[in-house]
Amino acid sequence: MRISIVPLVLAVAALLAGGASAATPFPLHVKAANGTVTIPHLPSRIISLSATGTEDLFAVGAGKQVVAVDSYSTYPATAPRTKLSGYTPNIEAIAKYKPDLVVVSDDLHHIVAQLGKLHIPVLVEPAAANLNDVYAQLRQLAQVTGHSKGAVQVVAKIRAQVAAIVHSVPRPATPLKVYHELDQTYYSAKSHSFIGQMYSLLGLKNIADGAGGTTDYPQLSAEYIVASNPDLIVLADTVCCGQTRATVAARPGWNSIAAVKSGAVVPVNDSIASQWGPRIVLFLKAVANAVKTLEGQAK
Repeated sequence: MRISIVPLVLAVAALLAGGASAATPFPLHVKAANGTVTIPHLPSRIISLSATGTEDLFAVGAGKQVVAVDSYSTYPATAPRTKLSGYTPNIEAIAKYKPDLVVVSDDLHHIVAQLGKLHIPVLVEPAAANLNDVYAQLRQLAQVTGHSKGAVQVVAKIRAQVAAIVHSVPRPATPLKVYHELDQTYYSAKSHSFIGQMYSLLGLKNIADGAGGTTDYPQLSAEYIVASNPDLIVLADTVCCGQTRATVAARPGWNSIAAVKSGAVVPVNDSIASQWGPRIVLFLKAVANAVKTLEGQAK
């Protein structure tokens, strides 16, 4: 009787693909933002056109299966960064890498349908609405790459770190007011956004919530910000727009703001503040430290 060695070869190949587990049953049918996606086999040539997707893939242990990432995927430094773009995807350029899975945060330019014609599965992992979304995306990317155990460890670590940070922050009788700056034209984020929810965890009052309108990312005016007199200013435009404590202090009328007077202007890396991967802990910690400093000054 002839015994086929194909199953053994496939199992070895799976193990070699970044240490992924061969126990994951394929094909997989997973529910993503773009509906039910079929992953026919363990991916070994993944393209990530999402900076958060890239961070998540490497965090769960699938880094060796990633063959290309977009130009905005700056973390980790070892990621195979290219000129590919998730905002203006070039289907021909993507196909040259012969991917067996593409991860995106948005279905821009109908990339899902276009790659579908080439029989390339695409997972749309949109911006998280809350921490549960963060954990769910980590678990899903780990599942489809054969690293479910890696997600368990990463999620547990994030949960523990978030809990410790939140517990460490004092809660004054009158909540401190915060202004989050997305760019130097004063776009901000309300509490219903993922960014805003991070401030809510720390018991802060978001001045953007009083701006009105239906968008979670309103453009405020300088006059509104000055009148709101935030106790804390968080700059998420340090890389894109070169904003610093000094540039904020130099803005007309801003030297009267409580945060500027006390020096509670917190510069953070744009990507850490705007992405929803494991490094949200760094963002949360930076804000928490600023709050604790302010409370220390008040005593």
